[in-house]
Amino acid sequence: METSVDYVRVFLPWLVDFLMQWTTRTFVQLVQLVLVLFRHPALSSPAGFPHTGNGLWYTQPGDVWSREWLPVGNGYLGAMLSGGTAQETTQLNIESLWSGGPFADPAYNGGNKQPSEQAATSQIMQQYRSAIFQSPTGDIDNIEELATDPGQYGSYAGAGNLLSTLNVTGSVTEYARWLDMDQGLACTSWTQNGANLLRSTFCSNPTRACVEHITSPNSKTLPDLTYAFTADIESGLPAPNITCLSENSMLVNGFVSEPGMAYALIFRAFSSSPSAHFQCIQQPVPFGFPPNATLHLPPTMQDAWITWVGDTEYDMGAGDAVHNFSFRGTDPVTKLKNLNSGGLSDYAALLEQHTADVHAVLASPFALDLGQTADFTKPTDVLRAQYTVDGPPSTNAYLDWLLFNYGRYLLASSSRGLLPANLQGKWANGISNAWSSDYHSNINLQMNYWIAEMTGLSSVTSSLFDYIQKTWAPRGEYTAKVLYNISKGWVTHDEVNIFGHTGMKADENSAEWADYPESAVWMMVHVWDHFDHTNDISWWKSQGWPLIKGVASFHLEKLIPDLHFNDSTLVVNPCNSPEQIPITFGCAHAQQLIWQLFNAVEKGFTASGDADVAFLSEIRAKRGKMDKGLQVGSWGQLQEWKVDQDSPTDTHRHLSHLIGLYPGYAITNFDPTLQGTGPAKGYTKRQILDATTVSLIHRGNGTGPDADSGWEKAWRAAAWAQLGNSSMFYHELSFAMSENFAPNLFSLYNPYDPDPIFQIDANFGFPAAVMNALLQAPDVPSTTSPLVITLLPALPAQWPSGSVRGARVRGGITVDLAWSRGRASSATLTVDSGASIRQRPVQVVYAGRMLDAFTASSGVKKVFNSF
Repeated sequence: METSVDYVRVFLPWLVDFLMQWTTRTFVQLVQLVLVLFRHPALSSPAGFPHTGNGLWYTQPGDVWSREWLPVGNGYLGAMLSGGTAQETTQLNIESLWSGGPFADPAYNGGNKQPSEQAATSQIMQQYRSAIFQSPTGDIDNIEELATDPGQYGSYAGAGNLLSTLNVTGSVTEYARWLDMDQGLACTSWTQNGANLLRSTFCSNPTRACVEHITSPNSKTLPDLTYAFTADIESGLPAPNITCLSENSMLVNGFVSEPGMAYALIFRAFSSSPSAHFQCIQQPVPFGFPPNATLHLPPTMQDAWITWVGDTEYDMGAGDAVHNFSFRGTDPVTKLKNLNSGGLSDYAALLEQHTADVHAVLASPFALDLGQTADFTKPTDVLRAQYTVDGPPSTNAYLDWLLFNYGRYLLASSSRGLLPANLQGKWANGISNAWSSDYHSNINLQMNYWIAEMTGLSSVTSSLFDYIQKTWAPRGEYTAKVLYNISKGWVTHDEVNIFGHTGMKADENSAEWADYPESAVWMMVHVWDHFDHTNDISWWKSQGWPLIKGVASFHLEKLIPDLHFNDSTLVVNPCNSPEQIPITFGCAHAQQLIWQLFNAVEKGFTASGDADVAFLSEIRAKRGKMDKGLQVGSWGQLQEWKVDQDSPTDTHRHLSHLIGLYPGYAITNFDPTLQGTGPAKGYTKRQILDATTVSLIHRGNGTGPDADSGWEKAWRAAAWAQLGNSSMFYHELSFAMSENFAPNLFSLYNPYDPDPIFQIDANFGFPAAVMNALLQAPDVPSTTSPLVITLLPALPAQWPSGSVRGARVRGGITVDLAWSRGRASSATLTVDSGASIRQRPVQVVYAGRMLDAFTASSGVKKVFNSF
């Protein structure tokens, strides 16, 4: 096997490091590196690979789904491709295909108590609160009587597989597969029997369809081609009915389970050859089996393509009391037949429309340059194997840039449908997926959208806000009443499906997972951020403000006086700092978040047009009395709980009590005049930041118990960037890449498992951390507080030169920024024009020095060329 000198140069230092730091983990990494390096001779990227280098490429088909297959999607549909040759297996997803829910059990009620249990539950809640306050340690060991069996919670499910089979034999040469992120294309090329073959797949958002095209550029005809659908590979998916609709189309119609949600797919085959003759063939099946069909294309054409659309009977608009929380809508076959399929028969126009759409979303107006040099000589799996923690630009910068772009590509590909991106975006293999591939909302769902506003993807958040409005709020209003005896507003907990599972989910001693009524509070940060970045007053009035008011109304009622310390503050009780065991009161995470929520209410009240001044007055009054969730503990740490019980050896994956550092601002912009009450009385901002740093150090590098996922490392990297520590930022960021990202750059939970779990949040958290090192504009508590925009707060040595174009920060401000030799070289800040712009004070800071202070108003532009 041929190897290049470059590989040897990489391998030898790696071996030295390995011998010096012997661990099982480094041994596994060494084996992986050696296998990757010696699999590949000296190469160059395939001819169709983007000239910008903005893509992933490989020299062998994919094997393990989560490690090696490549994703395409349009929000409504997702597809994963192995890069097969004579036969390609495309694993399919439909965004709303879920098992469980009311489709499996009409009595399913979102994991809630029954109305008849409300009085007894209220009494139990009071007993728990009293026990916590009266406990010498301020905690109790369970709150199981508040939780409810999840019942038919269900799981996001795969939708079967498309098999594309060419009747061709012989050895395969010149093989390559790649993902072109400039055009949103997954491609495979190879030579077989003298014919050059190219297969390209994409999912078009404008048409809601996915397309697989195959051509042989040097041959007049393609080999005999067959398209078939199979549920057999999607373990657990019942066999559907597969029938011919016409000579060139077939219908797949089935159920995700029995009983369960109905789904349908329509496949249509086309060719640019006028003489092409298609055959939809009903295959013979044994008696009692569902019908089966295939699409056959004889070898009379130079190219062919198959398109597919898919849907279910799920209707998010039917998820309220008026519709009895049925979520049942139109039959999916009817939906698909009513979907305009025009334009699918013109491949050139279809591809042009798709690539223009991708470019408009991903390439304009935002762009990032990390000073990387695209490497066209090494496949992505080789680049990934050569990547090192704290490594130099020569091995790291290009892959950092790729992973940043990949995060934006995945978000645009999974969030532009009707539902937001879930734990796996919109890509899941199997009927039952890890953690149901649901919406875990104590970090994971939130991290999915950290990059949206700042990197020009504000429009992809509409599915997120619609989902919250139509599934969380209606059932959450019921949960507020029956579980908390609160008649105002609404509440949700940590684990939520597409059916509004708002109750507290029982799972053994479930408090550490389920006791999280702050989930919607954290999501309201995203609601406020959307308005704060866009100044979209129409949206704020119609959707944003009603959501925030509903959540704030509930938590106004839920805050109660602290009867443990009797310090005249208002606290939450009971509470769990997300996924930590202690069931206690005054959790720092909850107190910081609710304080920020109440600030958003005040800041957005005037723009909302709401005349409910009594509500605003109550917000102000209770915000003033709140414990602000900021207290320095016995070993210099920022306390996670109001009772000082933090352990310096706790390396828990969550940074919950540091939420005010990042992505929040209760720590970052600590103001003694506003927050220096109760336990926080007398603290300076420096003291709070120092305690935060102590906590962050002791929390470890993100490989604590029950962990080794990428998201915890991405969060730590962003936190270090917020503290302005560039070396720790990049150490943690590069550790995440080295530890948790697969050859296909999917983020993995437990990455050393032979078939690991794909968990997409770190794919979004990584680019968010990158942005936080380059540009910061954290929120502020009031409209009179200056918005501080910090340029290059934690620029690492690995990116000595680069630029950001079209970044968005609060106040409707666009930032263009460039740097060279580790120092800023130019910056332009432009405030949006229009009557909706809210005037606010702004400060621009670089290297600890204020460059300018001005009032942001319509059309203001500031240019900096001297630093």
